This record gives sequence, C-alpha cells and structure tokens, in this order.
Amino acid sequence: MDVSMRKYMKVGIILHMAFNGLATGEGPILKSLKRIVTDDYFEVVEVTQMKDPAVRKAAADMIRCGHMEVAYGGQPRMLTTGMNINDLDEEKRKAALQSLKEGIDEAYELNAVGFSYLAGRYEEEMKEEAFQALVKSSKELCKYAKLKGNMPIILEVFDFDIDKKSLIGPVHMAKRLAETMTSDHDNFGLLVDSSHIPMLHETLEESLLPIKDYIKHAHMGNTVIKDVDLPGYGDSHPRFGFPNSENDVEELAAYLRMLIQVGYLNEKKRGIVSFEVKPFGEEDSEIVIANAKRTLNLAWELV
Repeated sequence: MDVSMRKYMKVGIILHMAFNGLATGEGPILKSLKRIVTDDYFEVVEVTQMKDPAVRKAAADMIRCGHMEVAYGGQPRMLTTGMNINDLDEEKRKAALQSLKEGIDEAYELNAVGFSYLAGRYEEEMKEEAFQALVKSSKELCKYAKLKGNMPIILEVFDFDIDKKSLIGPVHMAKRLAETMTSDHDNFGLLVDSSHIPMLHETLEESLLPIKDYIKHAHMGNTVIKDVDLPGYGDSHPRFGFPNSENDVEELAAYLRMLIQVGYLNEKKRGIVSFEVKPFGEEDSEIVIANAKRTLNLAWELV
C-alpha cells in the first residue's frame, strides 16, 4: 500500500516474548523495556506480570516518558503456573480468577489500554461445563475491571488440539463466547493472532469474518505445524520465515488485508497489531526483532 502503515495501525511488540526470561514477572524487565521504548518503530509495548512494585512504577514511568501505549497480557499468569480460568474444580477456578484480577490491578497501575487472557484446557466430554465456567469467570473479570475504569478485557483465541489446547478455540466457540459476553458487558472483546489461525485449521476468512465485530486486538506471529518432530513445532512463535513454518511476508500481507477488510484496521481508529515473536534456541532477540520489522515493512508494500 502506498500510504504509511501508521495511518491504519499502531505497531507493537510483546516484551516477554521478544526477550526470554520475563514471563514469570522477574528478570531484566526494565533493561529489555528500554530497548523497545527507545525504538520509534513501536508505538505500543505489551507486558505481563511484574512482581516488584518498584519495577512496575519504573516501567510505567518509562512507557509514559517514551510517549507509548501499553497493553497487559495476563496469559503468562496462567501458562507459567498451570492455572485454568475454566477449571471445573471451583477452588482452582477461583485461584486462577484471583491471579487475573491481580493482573488487572497491575494493568491499571501501568495505565494499560487493554488486558488479555486465555481460556484453559478442557475435557471433550465436559466441554459445555467448561464453557459455562469460562463465561462465569469472564463476567467476573469484566465486572472487576469496570469497577476501576474502562479498560477492555480481551480473550485471545488459541489452538484447540495442537499445543495450548484451549477451549477458545475454533471460531464457532469464539463467536459464541463473544456473543454471550457482549450481551451484557461492553468491555469484552477478542484478540486474534496470525500464528494461531493455521493451528486452528481455518483460513483467514473462516477465522476472522464471523468474529469481525468483536476483534479488539491483534497479534502478528508465526508457527510450525507441518510435523510434530520439526524444530519450533507448536505455539512457539518463531521468527518469520523460520524453516518449515507457515507465515512470512505474503501471509502477513494477507492477514493485514483481512484486518482492513473486517474493519479492525482503519484510518479513523488505528488498531494495535503487535509482534509476537520469540528467539529460537540461541537466536538473538535483537535480530529476531529486526526480522519482524523487515517482514512487516515488506508485507505492507503488498497490502
């Protein structure tokens, strides 16, 4: 496209994916964050839990000083602990819910523009019960967030049978959840990810068109799913063009075109689209970030 991508989108990056060792809320958070804040390619940075209150305050100050927006990912709170927001054990569900509420508190401390989370695993024979548990938890999250402000609560659509094996899940489940939630919660939405769409065995059209009215956030990433024995298999978010992977320049361009078609990317209200890329093995974070930026630059030329 001849016009600048910045007319349509705010480019972001997920800090705790681009830099290893941050997902548990510890590690060199501020050093890594400074690397992103000082790069004017990015308008948004996505962070997760930060266990030290002083680090959270410093991070908030740094992001504000850098004239950036910040979004909060609650997914690591579940994925690093094994918690499940749709657990059928009520005490375990409440523990997961409490952790995400604490994440919402942190997100407000950071002045985040959104809080994302994911549905947990489920047993097929108890699928409906898991769905109802997810709805119950999601309503509680939306209500809790509403008490403190207007920050959206956004569920990320994951794979259902390859890696995370999340209840949400295929598009019909995502649509059902969104319809249920938005009937009485105007602060709920969905997060889509170009790396998860191939894992869902869906085309871009199949995956995005039915939920177009509920998309409030988007990620750009890659996946390897051709063979379980291949390096990087599953939801590992390797760099674009990784051997035997699904997404590179042309696929990213098609994804962006579809986000424009469904109205998420537009010139009136620019949507956030963040890189979710992770170094594989001994790869360097700086090089993986450069790969992502080059890929997006080339993809936008094809949009």
